[in-house]
Amino acid sequence: MKKIISILMLFISISAFSQDPFLQKSDPEAKKEAIKITNRYIPELALTGKQQLLFQQKVEEFLLRRYKIEAEFSGKEKLNLLYQLQEEETDDMDDILTQPQLNVYKRIKPNIQPLETIQKN
Repeated sequence: MKKIISILMLFISISAFSQDPFLQKSDPEAKKEAIKITNRYIPELALTGKQQLLFQQKVEEFLLRRYKIEAEFSGKEKLNLLYQLQEEETDDMDDILTQPQLNVYKRIKPNIQPLETIQKN
């Protein structure tokens, strides 16, 4: 009985510490873009060193998800999914940023990370 419980605990601990599948496939383009985006936020948010790293990782994670949506969807469905993704990203930033930083982030995010750029003819 102890062996079964030990094996069960092993499987539970392995699954509990697994990584996000989007970050397992590193994309140099996403990493480069995440660094660029993070650098634009640093002066506005006054990020600490630890916050910068966490912020950059979170931005990279959501960039990978954005690239996947942009590749697989189009039109209104794509815009709806991108909007939901941005809402999730903002919610996740709540774990990284202080409340004053989060308020500034929400205000400046549309300028730094627009949902979609539409060109008028």
